[in-house]
Parts: sequence; C-alpha cells; structure tokens
Amino acid sequence: MGVRAQQQTGKVPRIGFLSLTSPSDRPPLLDAFRQRLRELGWVEGQNIVIDYRYAEGRVDRLPDMAAELVRLKVDLIVSWGTQGVTAAKNATETIPIVMIAVRDPVGIGLIASLARPGGNVTGVSGSPAWKSSPNNWSCSRRPSPRSAMWPSSRTRPMRTTNSRSEK
Repeated sequence: MGVRAQQQTGKVPRIGFLSLTSPSDRPPLLDAFRQRLRELGWVEGQNIVIDYRYAEGRVDRLPDMAAELVRLKVDLIVSWGTQGVTAAKNATETIPIVMIAVRDPVGIGLIASLARPGGNVTGVSGSPAWKSSPNNWSCSRRPSPRSAMWPSSRTRPMRTTNSRSEK
C-alpha cells in the first residue's frame, strides 16, 4: 500500500523486525533501514509502525517472537540472518519476509532460487561486499507492506544497487 493509498484508507501498515541480536549490535543497519523508509515517504510513528523483536543472542527465543509477529498481523517481516528468517518462515507461509544478509538461502531451503525465490521470502543474500548503507536499499517496486504481498507465484527478488516479503 503506497503512502497515498494508506492515507485514504486510514490503515497504518505494520512491519515486524526480527533479530537474533540486540538493538545495540547493529545500529548502522537499523539507521539505514529507517532512513531508506523515510526517503520513500514512510515515517515510523506517523504513517508506519515497526514492531521490533530482539532475541538478545538467544536462538531459542526466535520461534516465539516470529509467532508473536504473526499474531500481531504485521504486513511484512524483515529479518537479519539465517536464524531469524528461518524462524519467520516457519511461523508463516503468507506474510512476506524480507531477508537481509542470509548466506546461501537456496542451499538451506529458504528460497527456490535467487532469480525466482517463490514462497513468501525475498531479500538480500549475504555477501562480504554488501554494506549497511541506505544506498544499498533498493528494489524493483516501491517497497511497502502491501506491495510486498505478491502471490507466491509472482514473488520477485529484491535487488541491491550502489546508487541512490499464517500457518
């Protein structure tokens, strides 16, 4: 749902942010994420809500946190790393999940292929060259929780650039 459409319907989109770490472990990632949302017209607390869940290094907490985000009916889940994305995928087959820096998502079975991920998971595969910079946050469509809800047969991969997605 674009910012204009959101204003007309009055529904405030919700993003679930799921992380194995604590908020202080990756401030540049969070800053880049929030900055890119602002550049696209999404301002946290004004026209979008972000529900943060941090496992504080405890992998065993991730499944319950992912299930909680599903119960909150978030429109989109964003997760950094393999463990968080796996927990989110196990919690829902319908809410789009955006993975960040997952190494070999095809090999571990999170997606079918990089070109056509299928299912409800898309995002950025891990790469040493990838940096947590707002210039790297780009995709083929204007991102929003609603526009990310493509039927599984139409899931599209997120692209990074060096210029300015219930049981």
